[in-house]
Amino acid sequence: MAAPSHRLTAPFGLKLKRLDVRIGVVKLQRKKISHSYGVKVQASSSTMPFASPQSRFASKQEQFFPRCTPRNSGPQSHDSPPKRDTGIANEKDWGINLQNENVNESGTNEDGSTWYRKSGEDIGDNGYRCRWTRMGGQSHDGTSEWKETWWEKSDWTGYKELGAEKSGKNAEGDSWLETWQEVLHQDEWSNLARIERSAQKQAKSGTENAGWYENWSEKYDAKGWTEKGAHKYGRLNEQSWWEKWGEQYDGRGSVLKWTDKWAETELGTKWGDKWEEKFFGGIGSRQGETWHASPSSERWSRTWGEEHFGNGKVHKFGKSTTGESWDMVVDEETYYEDEPHYGWADVVGDSSQLFSIQPREQPRGVYPNIDFGLSVPPDDESPPTR
Repeated sequence: MAAPSHRLTAPFGLKLKRLDVRIGVVKLQRKKISHSYGVKVQASSSTMPFASPQSRFASKQEQFFPRCTPRNSGPQSHDSPPKRDTGIANEKDWGINLQNENVNESGTNEDGSTWYRKSGEDIGDNGYRCRWTRMGGQSHDGTSEWKETWWEKSDWTGYKELGAEKSGKNAEGDSWLETWQEVLHQDEWSNLARIERSAQKQAKSGTENAGWYENWSEKYDAKGWTEKGAHKYGRLNEQSWWEKWGEQYDGRGSVLKWTDKWAETELGTKWGDKWEEKFFGGIGSRQGETWHASPSSERWSRTWGEEHFGNGKVHKFGKSTTGESWDMVVDEETYYEDEPHYGWADVVGDSSQLFSIQPREQPRGVYPNIDFGLSVPPDDESPPTR
């Protein structure tokens, strides 16, 4: 597998330090694998009935930012309206550059637009430290505005966090917001190092009933366990649509993937498609449903399923509300990926700025306060994470 199988065995507060040392080794194990059966839906745009707002907003923002922040007069914003279906960007694409000293400055440009830039450091218990930078600006009449915040956080447990938030609006009422975050910490139950990444993106039109929202998440641990998912929503005037998908890899060959997409119009027409697959060692199943409902509540659906026995035989079956059905066993090679195309080694290699965060110096004899809660996780809940 691409992910290293070592387990960190040093005392709790030291394990992430040992992980830092091993980054060079992990990079050598990076392995790229093509998209698997279920991942193809992530990049699908056929269910998105209106184009990305990037084309609509970009020209307006290109007109605004040069006026707001002329050369050498103030902070130059890296902000732009987020694009749909782009997942979680790597830290190098965010250009996070925190100030090493406190800054508090502002100014006014020749056209009356204003800008500001601030930076500082917050200190708390348990070695907590947050370094941050905020900047922004607006037009003279306040109808156009942009904001950007960067931060890094750390404490004595080995917790490290890197994040950013960007937002803006223009004179036509278009608005957007994008946040991004990646975290390095130690799982309280397995004692394994974990990296978690997330992104939220949204944009809204000021001239029509249109907008979209996305929530992306990724979780990795040093044993190869990986979980990824997304939740998307969009609207263009009378039509709305949703999409959810998820992937789970246990690092030992077991994989679960699923997706669920549906849409509707204000007239009451609805349609959707969903599927799920579970595999381990060549044995598993796939199942799904495609459906359509009319405003008069008439509903059509087709369900299907596959049982893969691991010996070249596949049981295929299905039926629809129109009376069609099938049930057969065929000779067919089973294909699925038991490793994520982007796993632990990849995310470690792309998180150099996260690993480089320097925590406050820990005094000798002072140890972090760690609250593990219950001694064992409840049967009906997953182990808690920070």
